[in-house]
Amino acid sequence: MNVTESEIIKIQNFIDLLNSKKDSMVVVEGKRDASALKKLGYSGKLCEFHSFKGLTKFADSIASYKNLIILFDGDRKGKYLTSKIISRLEHRIRIDLSFKRKLVTITKGKIRHIEDLSTYTRLDRFTVL
Repeated sequence: MNVTESEIIKIQNFIDLLNSKKDSMVVVEGKRDASALKKLGYSGKLCEFHSFKGLTKFADSIASYKNLIILFDGDRKGKYLTSKIISRLEHRIRIDLSFKRKLVTITKGKIRHIEDLSTYTRLDRFTVL
């Protein structure tokens, strides 16, 4: 995959912005997604949806947060889970999908799975800013 220096800088800025959201919980689908974000430098609150074994347990456990940032994959399953969470929680918590849209814009649609962001960590080591 061709990745430009501009994309790498934008991804770093994206992670910085994500880290600045102190009153938010970022939710990803699974362990590999969480690992990719952490490798990029994400240090905020992060949870893996699949570790909750269902939407009800997930909804109950994140109820104390003001904002929920959903970073699910752009595949059919990710879109389905996003719609289920929105329909279940939209009146209880603020749901932020803007980060997902920013990610699609930055990567020009090349990244459909959050775990693929690890591509940017490998390239980043060889980039001089």
